[in-house]
Amino acid sequence: MDLQCLNTIDCNIGAVRAVRFNVDGSYCLTCGSDKKIKLWNPYNGFLLKTYGGHGNEVLDACGSCDSNQIVSCSSDKSVIVWDVSTGQALRRLRGHAASVTCVKYNEESTLVISGSSDNTVMCWDIKSRAQVPVQTLKEAKDCITSIQVTDHEILTGSVDCSLRRYDLRNGRCEIDFVGAPILSVDFSRDRQCILVSSADNLVRLFDKTTGELLGEYSGHKTEDMKIESCISNNDNFIMSGSLTGELWCWDLVGQEVVQKVFHTPGKVLNSLSVHPKRPILITSSVGSIKIWEENDSLKSNENL
Repeated sequence: MDLQCLNTIDCNIGAVRAVRFNVDGSYCLTCGSDKKIKLWNPYNGFLLKTYGGHGNEVLDACGSCDSNQIVSCSSDKSVIVWDVSTGQALRRLRGHAASVTCVKYNEESTLVISGSSDNTVMCWDIKSRAQVPVQTLKEAKDCITSIQVTDHEILTGSVDCSLRRYDLRNGRCEIDFVGAPILSVDFSRDRQCILVSSADNLVRLFDKTTGELLGEYSGHKTEDMKIESCISNNDNFIMSGSLTGELWCWDLVGQEVVQKVFHTPGKVLNSLSVHPKRPILITSSVGSIKIWEENDSLKSNENL
């Protein structure tokens, strides 16, 4: 792996809490301490639109499968669904009793799934006008820090050190105890493995079906900060942010460090998002985001 920085964008939103690619990787979302969500073209740094309406800092955001809507969540305890083109708030969902820390659409963007510091996960039907969740998952004993969603599964990580996978088809909940507060969770692209970042400065890779530990990746520092990790879009590399500002990259199979690059030295690199199709990654630290691309991919683009 040889990551090169393509672009750096000063987001002018104070602390960036999360950065997310949209469904096809054409645009990205940032959200942060200025209570707003911003839609960017990350390749030229052009700010396309700003969405404002939360009463406190925005902690996460996600684009719908057709890129027509955005959902965001905030420490003001609310979830808001936005119309991308007009910037208007379409729905304000209130049900959580504390900060809403993470939010995702399901694959068809008919449901919004939100996780909160109130220890619950709520599923909202945004096609109806109902103001209450269609389902509330209450198994966690502490704050929900991270959510991932597939066509039939909800994966959650919690400060109670447990990874929970809800199978919506069979109505089952499988629980794995990790041994440290969980900071982020992610599926591999083939959906066969689960990546878990935790507060003991480790990233662990598990087999989804058996729960077997497939690998451990270390060297970075997370402690109890909400620092994300992810798997590259070819499932070859594990990547994580760090307290000290580096992006750490490990070989998935060999588990050795293959690259470390700085976003902002000495400043927490907290959020990252992998392009859905290309070997491109976005990272966020303090008030800026950086776009990275593998050097081999850059050479291929130059030859086209």
